[in-house]
Amino acid sequence: MKAETPTDSAAEDRIFAALASPVRRQVLQLLRERQPQPVTELAAHFAIARPSFSEHLRVLREAGLVGEHRVGRQRLYRLQAESLAEVQQWLHPFERFWRDRLTRLGEVLERLDDES
Repeated sequence: MKAETPTDSAAEDRIFAALASPVRRQVLQLLRERQPQPVTELAAHFAIARPSFSEHLRVLREAGLVGEHRVGRQRLYRLQAESLAEVQQWLHPFERFWRDRLTRLGEVLERLDDES
């Protein structure tokens, strides 16, 4: 396994911290379903103050999970799912671990069936 550099670790930490919030995960889902979306449309889905919502968007931007651009007076947000590939790479060994465990459990259950 490749050793992580402090920069890799810091980027992963920002991504995982961003994903820790249910509000931010819902923003990502909204953008996955339809993008780009203006801030006002995204904010309308949440019962939180605008400054708090802006903070959530800032965290997502800094983690590289969303991008923004201006069109006139509007800020449009778009999902940048490339950063999620880092999460998938990090989770992959755990997925393999559980798949192997479930395969072995299936083998044990088959042997138990054969014995009874």
